[in-house]
Amino acid sequence: MKKIIQITSGRGPAECSWVVAQVLKTFIEEAKENNIKTTMLHRETGIENGTVETATILLESDTLDTFINSWIGTIQWIGQSQFRKFHKRKNWFVGIFEIETSTATEISEKDIHYQAMRSSGAGGQHVNKVSSAVRATHIPTGISVVAMDSRSQHQNKKLATERLLQKFKEEAVKQFKAEFQAQWMNQLQIQRGNPVRIFQGSDFKKQKQEKTNKQERQKLKREDYFDRE
Repeated sequence: MKKIIQITSGRGPAECSWVVAQVLKTFIEEAKENNIKTTMLHRETGIENGTVETATILLESDTLDTFINSWIGTIQWIGQSQFRKFHKRKNWFVGIFEIETSTATEISEKDIHYQAMRSSGAGGQHVNKVSSAVRATHIPTGISVVAMDSRSQHQNKKLATERLLQKFKEEAVKQFKAEFQAQWMNQLQIQRGNPVRIFQGSDFKKQKQEKTNKQERQKLKREDYFDRE
């Protein structure tokens, strides 16, 4: 089983980027403890030393759901700003999201089904009597193309394969753009409150999760005013 997750500070200040760096370290350490293989796919450093704006990680293991579900959502850190000594805000939030990935990245010859068919359109008796056209279908994705340019079935099969590869690449680009857009949207969807995990202090110790009540939400709202330079 493979899954890709993103840890992001969203559009938060440098303090949130510092939290991302700490979460990333803790996340990878815990993954190793659970025998989960991690591969860093992308990491964007922040403006301050030791900070990370966003990181994308590939996870590989026989079982991932329990581990991932314990992390997906909002992560809260309670502590004094590492960069602004007298900053009043004490609650900082980052997000962890799962990224949907394309089911296929390349075409295997064994996954292509070829079907001979009669050509349509102009062509006289040849069109009506000879099944020279070829339909090529990529079975895993259902992408299909037809080639009927030549009177040779062999040539049409070659053309159909080329067109299928081209169409597959176009679909892959569309999916890549959709995945990129999803990552960008993650930057805007970090919710404050109801965190799945809470850490505190400069040593980043895990704190027992507590549900936020109305008073706590009002406190977070007030702190939002101090989130700007």
